[in-house]
Amino acid sequence: MRKALLSLAATLAFAVTSVTPSWAQDYPPGPPIKIMVPAAPGGTSDYVARFMAEHLTRVLGQPVIVEHKPGAGGIVGASLAAKMPADGRTLLLGNPGPIVFGPAMTKVPYTVSKDFVAVGSFITFANTLLLNPQVKANNMKELIELAKRNPGKINFASPGNGQSQHLSGEMMKRMAGVDMVHVAYKGTAAALTDLIAGQVQMMFGNIPTSLPFIQSGQLRAIAVTGAKRSRMLPGVPTASESGLPGFVVPSWVGLFVPAGTPQPLIDRVHAESEKAWASAEGQQILARYDLDWTPSTQAGHIAFVNNEIARWTAVIRDGNIKAE
Repeated sequence: MRKALLSLAATLAFAVTSVTPSWAQDYPPGPPIKIMVPAAPGGTSDYVARFMAEHLTRVLGQPVIVEHKPGAGGIVGASLAAKMPADGRTLLLGNPGPIVFGPAMTKVPYTVSKDFVAVGSFITFANTLLLNPQVKANNMKELIELAKRNPGKINFASPGNGQSQHLSGEMMKRMAGVDMVHVAYKGTAAALTDLIAGQVQMMFGNIPTSLPFIQSGQLRAIAVTGAKRSRMLPGVPTASESGLPGFVVPSWVGLFVPAGTPQPLIDRVHAESEKAWASAEGQQILARYDLDWTPSTQAGHIAFVNNEIARWTAVIRDGNIKAE
């Protein structure tokens, strides 16, 4: 009888172990998981967030939705995400605007190191310097000369104050010694519309979003902001090649969670996000949108963000770059 009871207990223990969900294996059920994007729809963040949402929905067996929360260079969306419960049901697709540039230029209602944890997978990409075709400059050198002859008369657009496109313009002003006027918009689409119409003269824009307008002749690309040429625009030189040596301002997006999120949930999201970009579908999206991804541990992602904060905080402080 005792042996039979022990055998039954062992069987039940095995059964309970087999069906009890583990956070490392099965994501806890609940309301839809949200990927909060602190930018308007239509840019690189949009493509990345939607791909991640589709992948996570499949592998977690739960709905994952994308919510765009633009405003104040991404600070609005990041502020909302920082206040959400640390239960694994809120992910923030962070970018340099609210994570690096905004906190370095102005007071924000969160502290990145205390309120967020970098999870993965970080995607890097370059922007391109776009001109309205009426601007009489064919490269960075000619544009700088034009700006010097017309101080304060060239307006450059950005999809939001504190975004990488804004900081690219501010860096150009500082490095080239020119006076240009920043015009912040609520999103990429509105900025591109006014650039095409000639309301502003130039803009640093995401390459995939800008490509149709470049190909149609509505806009002219004269430089890219990365350290190497773009696969989408192989004939367009880097800014360093085109007349502004040392000018490199790459951008990135990556997943964050509110601080306090259980580590098993962080580990699961990190593992799945890495698998997503390593997949055939992920590789196709990287190629289609000219994005770069390097596999990394979660600790590697945290180190990357810390390095970005330290590097750009020094640049912004030394250049006296202020939020508008």
